[in-house]
Amino acid sequence: MSNNERQLIPLNIAVMVVSDSRTEETDTSGKTLVERLTSAGHHCAEKSIIIDDIYQIRAKMSAWIANPEINVIITTGGTGVTGRDGTPEAVQPLLDKELSGFGEVFRSISYDEIGTSTIQSRAIAGVANGHYIFCIPGSSGACKTAWDKLISAQLDYRTRPCNLAEVMPRLLEK
Repeated sequence: MSNNERQLIPLNIAVMVVSDSRTEETDTSGKTLVERLTSAGHHCAEKSIIIDDIYQIRAKMSAWIANPEINVIITTGGTGVTGRDGTPEAVQPLLDKELSGFGEVFRSISYDEIGTSTIQSRAIAGVANGHYIFCIPGSSGACKTAWDKLISAQLDYRTRPCNLAEVMPRLLEK
């Protein structure tokens, strides 16, 4: 193997489905994410369905952020504009750093697929205690878009010129 070739570094990814109505049987978005991340060579560390309540979201998110066995957390759902949509409000106070470009790029890509409806997405991403966190809309289409066109490449150590996976060991530097 030459110096330019890299191997995938499998990451442990937790998936949180934020929904007041989805069950394990009716959840398509979380299943879509799990299928895609495992097909890419990563591991699903845990998958949970949490009601759209900022304190329950924060409780589960905080437990995952404190778990050194988890590298990445992806939430799906709760990023819209209704009164019950509270994922960004639940997660933003837990972030050490926000990756504002994620939401901007997601909405740009999404615009090509759903037009101006993309303004209803409050997708965010950031870093907390050495964990990457991505909060994306609850539709399976949005999950496919976010994973296929944005997240998967950034979590793949082989992506050039740079990726989030390669700086992961340095996230906790002071």
